[in-house]
Amino acid sequence: MRFRAKIVDLACLNHFSRIINTIARLAKSCILRLTVCKLYFILSDKVANGGASMWCELSQGNFFDEFQMEGVAAEHNEIYLELVPENLSRALKTAQSAKAVKIKLTNKHCPCLRVAVELPSLSRSSRIVTHDIPVGVIPRRMWNDFREPSVPDFDVSLIYLPVLKTMKSVVERMKNLSNFIVIEANLSGEMNLKIETDLVSVTTHFKDLGNPPWASEDGCQSSAQGRDLESMAEACIDIKKLQQLLAGQQVNPTKALCNIVRKRIVHFILLHEEVSLQYFIPAIA
Repeated sequence: MRFRAKIVDLACLNHFSRIINTIARLAKSCILRLTVCKLYFILSDKVANGGASMWCELSQGNFFDEFQMEGVAAEHNEIYLELVPENLSRALKTAQSAKAVKIKLTNKHCPCLRVAVELPSLSRSSRIVTHDIPVGVIPRRMWNDFREPSVPDFDVSLIYLPVLKTMKSVVERMKNLSNFIVIEANLSGEMNLKIETDLVSVTTHFKDLGNPPWASEDGCQSSAQGRDLESMAEACIDIKKLQQLLAGQQVNPTKALCNIVRKRIVHFILLHEEVSLQYFIPAIA
């Protein structure tokens, strides 16, 4: 089992660093899955326990100048590591003006991701700062615990989110009034954010957001045929989890969408070029 990679391009490095910062804000600990073409950051706090789940996928070719890996076996050419993303985020903060960053899986005293940051130097000798980030190697028998979350049939599939900065400021104000927020949306591009307490009821309305078609796993695009376009699907979720996503995201998505399964789950999707971040917040009964 071997892994080594190198980033030289500063724009790629800073973009990668922003993604890791986002993940660090959403997950105290997560799984890093390495394949030949992609990296995945996975958080599967079982939704049944009321925890949020995350699935972030990036193409290695868009970030790394070199990327070599050998998985646990020829027929299972993947590596699953458990790590604290905050540690990786901290290591990358030292690399903001680096000439290069190398990441390597090592196993001297315990398995570690070694992040070696080559900094610009006035002399000929290069300055290298090394961070060893402890990781746990996930055995093959447990890999199935970290598959992409399956998504039930949505009552409202895919509505574009409002501008995230606007949504964030609305949610931050509502957070002072309640621990829970109701998100409701329909297939006519309308979304409402609502809080209701004994003392106050506040609703923010968004309209003309748009509903793109949703391609299901069998490749068929599910349309709104046979559904009431005006009918609202709603879910009540933990406002802190929503605020965490909106405040923490540095992916700066070109597209941001959400799906709602009535009274069960809200599924957020942030897309930016070769990065997709999915975040699942379970509904509160």
